[in-house]
Amino acid sequence: MSLLIRNARVLTLAQGAIPRRGAELGELGVLPKADVLIADGKIAAVAETIAAPEGVDVIDAARRVVMPGFVDCHTHACWAGDRLDEWEQRMSGVAHQEILAKGGGVHATVRAVRELTRKQLAANLKTQLEVMLRAGTTTVEVKSGYGLKLEDELKMLHAIQRAAGEWVGTVVPTALLGHAIEGDVGDYTRMVVREMLPAVWHEFPGITIDAYCEKSAWPVEACGRLFERARKHGLAVRVHTDQFNSLGMIPEALRLRALSVDGLEAASAADLAALAETETFGVLLPVTGFETNGRYARGGKFVDQGGLVAVATNCNPGTAPAHSMPLAIALAVRGCRLTPAEAIAASTVNAAALLGLRDRGTIAVGQRADLIMLRHRDERMLAYELGSDPVELVIAGGQRVR
Repeated sequence: MSLLIRNARVLTLAQGAIPRRGAELGELGVLPKADVLIADGKIAAVAETIAAPEGVDVIDAARRVVMPGFVDCHTHACWAGDRLDEWEQRMSGVAHQEILAKGGGVHATVRAVRELTRKQLAANLKTQLEVMLRAGTTTVEVKSGYGLKLEDELKMLHAIQRAAGEWVGTVVPTALLGHAIEGDVGDYTRMVVREMLPAVWHEFPGITIDAYCEKSAWPVEACGRLFERARKHGLAVRVHTDQFNSLGMIPEALRLRALSVDGLEAASAADLAALAETETFGVLLPVTGFETNGRYARGGKFVDQGGLVAVATNCNPGTAPAHSMPLAIALAVRGCRLTPAEAIAASTVNAAALLGLRDRGTIAVGQRADLIMLRHRDERMLAYELGSDPVELVIAGGQRVR
């Protein structure tokens, strides 16, 4: 299939270093009026005027914004069941710890995941992916983490793999082996490090390993042991941390050369400054702050310090029931104090770089044709509007899917 988009305001994001940091993060490489030709799933040409090849489908953008598809680099989109009852309790003022004590929270989702087959989990995930695609997300990172037992973690990872093969976009799987705790903390974390981790890397060579470091989840020392073992076998690591408490995980993550530190709402100024000087990404999850406690990571300050930043939805049934990258962008601007341009770059070119995907996130010849067209002629509307549907056209791998 060949497509020619004419007369568009094109955000190429193709100028400058990749990934972007500092002042360069806000440089969108705008072409005020340009054409984009797509052929064989890739971008074939970008120019002020392109002659239409024979048989090409022509789309008149009428000066609307054309930009890279969103890359959602942190999600838990593979789950089962729902958490509506506990959500309603939280909205009524019931404390999170009280809900956990009654068997709610992440353990409710774990029970639901264990009850489903691999095929059923894959079907659930495919549904989530289709909703994300309509909102302009063409690449999604999806974590396991709701299995907690080896057989169920492997079931989740195979379900993610199956759904990925049936979806027009791209799914990047992550093994979230350090999520919740079952039983004694020491016994459980040792089992994960000694038994679950080796089994996962043998079945999924090269997969990235993740953990959640919090008072109600994995302690710093256990995360360190998990990551040291993973790194010894050549696996990349990521960590969620400093969401509610600053526990000292950021220095440990930097020591272990983690790909990213995600969350950061409670990170100290010193830890953020240290993170900004490294090649480790800080991933902002503003939907979680909006949904839980109104607390947001100091993203604008982090950018000013030169940090590598990405923005993601954290889509999950408990703390971020959202599929929309436009919503995440709007909240990153309001809560994390990014500029609209910085938030766009953080959710496209930088998020792609974090996932190791250099063939997308920019509009340039030879890149994968993952593009969206907005209803708007000004990209700032992505951050300005709340609750609307700003995406009019979605192209994934050269195919028009919306």
